Amino acid sequence: MQSHRPNRRTFLQAAAAGLTAAPLLGATGALAAEASSTTTAESAEAAANDLPIIDAHIHLWDLSRYPVPWIVGDPVLEKSYVLQDFKQHSAGTGVVGMVYVQASWALDYSLLEADYVANLAAHDRFVQGMVAYAPLEFGEQVRSYLDTLVTRGLVIKGIRRALPDVTDTTFNFDRYIRGIQILPEYGLSFDILGNYHAQGPGHLDMAIKIAQQAPNTQLIIDHLLKPNIQDHSREPWATKFAQLAQFPNVWTKISGMVTEADVKHWTAADLKPYIDHALSVFGEDRVVFGGDWPPVLGASTYANWVQTAQSLTTGMGAAGQRKLFAENARRFYRLPTV
Repeated sequence: MQSHRPNRRTFLQAAAAGLTAAPLLGATGALAAEASSTTTAESAEAAANDLPIIDAHIHLWDLSRYPVPWIVGDPVLEKSYVLQDFKQHSAGTGVVGMVYVQASWALDYSLLEADYVANLAAHDRFVQGMVAYAPLEFGEQVRSYLDTLVTRGLVIKGIRRALPDVTDTTFNFDRYIRGIQILPEYGLSFDILGNYHAQGPGHLDMAIKIAQQAPNTQLIIDHLLKPNIQDHSREPWATKFAQLAQFPNVWTKISGMVTEADVKHWTAADLKPYIDHALSVFGEDRVVFGGDWPPVLGASTYANWVQTAQSLTTGMGAAGQRKLFAENARRFYRLPTV
């Protein structure tokens, strides 16, 4: 299929249309220092670890630079979380790399968010890929945005634009699906972000419709689509989740689980039925580990979540766990082998 990674002319045409939020950020001292300060130490630590991890779901934000509206008022999240912080939180866990996932910065800053991550990746191979935002509900018209976005380089691996509220009658879902169908032309996958816990089975139905109508797009479900772990509820989530697994282009992330449980009193036993079900229906080749840091901090330390996920997946065996914690992320997001 013809690639739509744009040339200089395409970029200039998009810029003239006002679609670039800003030029690429320069290699500023703050960003360069943030990216490179602990690379050597992390690499040495990971080399000695029996289960190296590529975390496929990490967010970052620097509130001194860019606004993130959805964290306002949150006692845990309303502060800056930058790459150096994640490296400190993940020290000793075996993390050797990460995929950044768009963190719903203010919409006017979505291209600046891509610039921010591209600059980090340029200075530190620890940042191996990015899932960026794009307004896919524009349908065919999203091409202009994508033409501009992918000028940030090969660090852009996929797109995430959350499912709409089930009560939103103004959202054009057909155009949204068309936007998702376009992504393979740009070499991009799609992260499905929904919330069964809050929105009910309607979000699962939306995900199934996407899988049916976008068979050529590589799809990955974030956070198992957020089942209601707090109430130990499994149906109809489990049945519909199994239906999603029947589509060969659909994968899932084992991520974002402790924040859907009782955040103060959850146990590994609370999570086990959901992880077991995901492994049962998707198999070991289409599951990917994600830390969902820093939101995970609302219910657990990062290290505790990693250890919990490892302990709950020992039944996969060593080869299966290597797939879950690193190899599958490399395959799905087409990451460099470093």
